[in-house]
Amino acid sequence: MSEPAADVVEHDDRSVEILGAGFDGAATFARMLAAEGELRGLIGPRELPRLWRRHVVNSAAVVPFLPAEGALVDVGSGAGLPGVVVALVRPDLEVHLVEPMQRRVAWLTEVVDRLELTNVTIHGARAEELHGTLVAEAVTARAVAALDKLARLTLPMVRMGGALLAMKGARAAEEVAKARTVMRTFGVTDVQVHDVDLYDDGDVTRVVEVRR
Repeated sequence: MSEPAADVVEHDDRSVEILGAGFDGAATFARMLAAEGELRGLIGPRELPRLWRRHVVNSAAVVPFLPAEGALVDVGSGAGLPGVVVALVRPDLEVHLVEPMQRRVAWLTEVVDRLELTNVTIHGARAEELHGTLVAEAVTARAVAALDKLARLTLPMVRMGGALLAMKGARAAEEVAKARTVMRTFGVTDVQVHDVDLYDDGDVTRVVEVRR
């Protein structure tokens, strides 16, 4: 399955600009996903043609909203999106990947070892099992749960003054409206929905910034 993987990476100027020093690592990661992701139940076959832009580079949509320093928790890391990409782009951050499924933990361990990500710790646990023990300046999540449920899972891990950065689709504003009551119980002070169009091609990712 190595042939399709060789074609997945786009060496265009914009991808290089977005990923910066993390480009080479992201390229290796993308090729690993292309070669094994479908077989290991990490990505669907229809995702392969858009793996690079829609999944790997798209993970960097949260980068402009990350803290200047400190720790980050990526909840429901799965294939490593966005956590692995964030760790590559921001090697100065202490990144914690939280994933309860053992087969995905095994995959993440292989990826972290292959990419020599010394700033990453993997937690084979459910997010709620780490409440009270793991806190960070930011928590990221992509395709994990609706925002009201996600708030309960993640906000106990967000340090006061920090933020949850949830990657969402077209219904982001609707999810925010439904989650406001829950978010208030966790001391949320501000919620903003950022429209991020990394390639200026109309493919918008909405990053919901929920700040405590």
